[in-house]
Amino acid sequence: MTEPLDLDRYSLQILSELQRDARQTVQQLSEAVGLSATPCWKRVKDMEAAGVIRGYTALVDREKVGLKLAVIVEANLSQHNEDLVARFEQAVAASPQIVRCLSTTGQADYLLTVLVEDIKHYEQFLHDTIFKLPGVTHVRSSIVLKEIKSEVRLPVGDPASPAATRPARVQRSKG
Repeated sequence: MTEPLDLDRYSLQILSELQRDARQTVQQLSEAVGLSATPCWKRVKDMEAAGVIRGYTALVDREKVGLKLAVIVEANLSQHNEDLVARFEQAVAASPQIVRCLSTTGQADYLLTVLVEDIKHYEQFLHDTIFKLPGVTHVRSSIVLKEIKSEVRLPVGDPASPAATRPARVQRSKG
């Protein structure tokens, strides 16, 4: 069995800094969190190996690449058996226009975020994809008028965050 990874104040600060700017050098990162470069680099590598850091990406302005319409879709399934749920979730994962899918409690079984060019493309997407997803019996669409907040950063390493005041233990991935 592998030893758990402790996420202390420094590790959480590293995560916060990487979320702010993942293109920083190890030297810049170490200066920002108050560690020397070698232990800082080791912590980053350990967090990558443990799956805490899943990858690095660029944030793209959706409207500047032509994805002007965001739609929140509530979807309900006819049944909740393992096979149908798996087929639904696989079909959702295969659709690039569906950028987020949450399994929820409440009125909808799933909340999907769909990004498309415009309402005409959304109508086509509804008929070609959403209505054909396995087991879907009910769909309700809400057009996003304005995004008030769209944050991908997690609140770690921030002194106001509860996560900053207590260390976390993460089970290391078996490799």
